[in-house]
Amino acid sequence: MYPAELVMPMKAELTDNGFQELLTPEKVDEILKQEGTTLVMINSVCGCSAGSARPGVLMAVAHSEKKPDRLTTSFAGFDLAAVQQLRSHLLPYPPSSPAIALFKDGQLVHFIERHMIEGRPAQMIAANLADAFAQYC
Repeated sequence: MYPAELVMPMKAELTDNGFQELLTPEKVDEILKQEGTTLVMINSVCGCSAGSARPGVLMAVAHSEKKPDRLTTSFAGFDLAAVQQLRSHLLPYPPSSPAIALFKDGQLVHFIERHMIEGRPAQMIAANLADAFAQYC
């Protein structure tokens, strides 16, 4: 588990911009079973999370006409039980962090895995998400 002093600023980058933390398995299930759309950012300490995933998610949310009903996040390597529960909703995809998932009415409809984030600019992640928002939100 990562130390809190390392993780908290990375969490704040999303929570300060309207993302609700999913900290328990129960909260994960409660949020994902709701009608409408839910964006989930599985946050991470890695460079691709800092350089592409978080900035890309924030760009998409700030600049898309259509947006998910709920913006949520959980931190891999820190919010252990919540992330484990999230990953059960992401099957058959293998564990990935960072990762970005869009759920509609409790069903996974769009997923960006780590290998789709690494080496790609934040603008590309934002465009991918904006397309998903336009289709599903």
